[in-house]
Amino acid sequence: MRPTPDDPAAWNAYLAEGNATQARKRVAADVLLRDPDGRVLLVKPTYKPGWDLPGGMSEANEAPDDTARREIKEELGLDLIRLRPLVIDWVPPHGPWDDQIAFIFDGGTLTHDQAASVRPHDDELSELRFASPAQAADALRGRLRRRFEAALHATGEGAPRYLRGGMLLV
Repeated sequence: MRPTPDDPAAWNAYLAEGNATQARKRVAADVLLRDPDGRVLLVKPTYKPGWDLPGGMSEANEAPDDTARREIKEELGLDLIRLRPLVIDWVPPHGPWDDQIAFIFDGGTLTHDQAASVRPHDDELSELRFASPAQAADALRGRLRRRFEAALHATGEGAPRYLRGGMLLV
C-alpha cells in the first residue's frame, strides 16, 4: 500500500524514492543579445568547435533563467535582469548524450557602450562578435541554427516556440 500525505514521514520517503529513480534532464540556457544595430552576439567557446550563442548548462536545481543570468555574468560580465523565453527545445538523445531541454531567452538590446565594451570574461570563450541575423544563422550549426531561427521568429510573435530536436511542431 502506498503511503498518503496523512503520514508525512512515510509520504516524504515515498516521494524521495520516486525522486531518486525518475529521469533527470540536462538543461541548457542560451541568450539572444543584440546590439543597437540589430546584430546578434555570437561567442566562440574554447571547449567545442564553432560559434555559439552565449549561455551554458544548468547546475543542479538551478532554474533555466538563473542559468542564463549566471552564464552571461561569468562569460561576459553583463548583469541581465529581464529575460523572456523565446524557445524551448526538447533535444533527443544523440551521440553519448541523453536528452536535454534547451532554452533560448531574449536578453534584449545592449546599449552602444555595452556592445562596444563586451569582452570574454573567462577562459571558456576565445572570442565574440556581433553578426547580422543572416550571418549568425550561417555561423551556427544544426539544431542550434534551427533553434536560433525559431528564436528570431518568436521575438516578433511575442510567444515562445516549442521545438523537438530543433524542429517546430505545428
